[in-house]
Amino acid sequence: MAMQARDVREAWLRGIPFVLQPASQTPTIQGVLVKDLRVNLDGRGDVVELWSKPWIEQDGLVTPQHIYQSATDYGVVKSWHFHQVHTDQFTVTRGKIQVVLADIRPDSPTFGHVNSVFLGSHRPRLIKIPPMVMHGWKALSNPEVIVVNLQSHVYDPADEFRVSWDCVLEEVWEPRNG
Repeated sequence: MAMQARDVREAWLRGIPFVLQPASQTPTIQGVLVKDLRVNLDGRGDVVELWSKPWIEQDGLVTPQHIYQSATDYGVVKSWHFHQVHTDQFTVTRGKIQVVLADIRPDSPTFGHVNSVFLGSHRPRLIKIPPMVMHGWKALSNPEVIVVNLQSHVYDPADEFRVSWDCVLEEVWEPRNG
């Protein structure tokens, strides 16, 4: 039987040999998708397409059943969490975030992979995060970042699993001076 979200403990997470992948490469975690969104720009402003039904078949996205917007204040790290059932699909409509994903599925060929992805209004993208991929984000722009999440299921607090933000992978968050 596959690992259950309710069985994940911080001590178990600390034992995973995480392998950080360069942020400059395409995400390596199985089932994660990053889709660049089209910006239609003219002299009056711009329009960004956030969702289109053909993307389900064309890109492998899932039909959203619950859509919400959240704000994260500058510098705040919101992590770590994961889901047993639902798939997150989100984009940023104001500001910039760093999303970090860690594959905690022991039966996955990418178990232990860690990917870092940047999303923002200057590079609009939609990211799909499958169940049991631990994730979080850091707000990188003032005064806040606005995230729109297009979830595969209606929100259910029983499918929201959290561990401490600093239990693993403290070193992944940007910016790093150098």
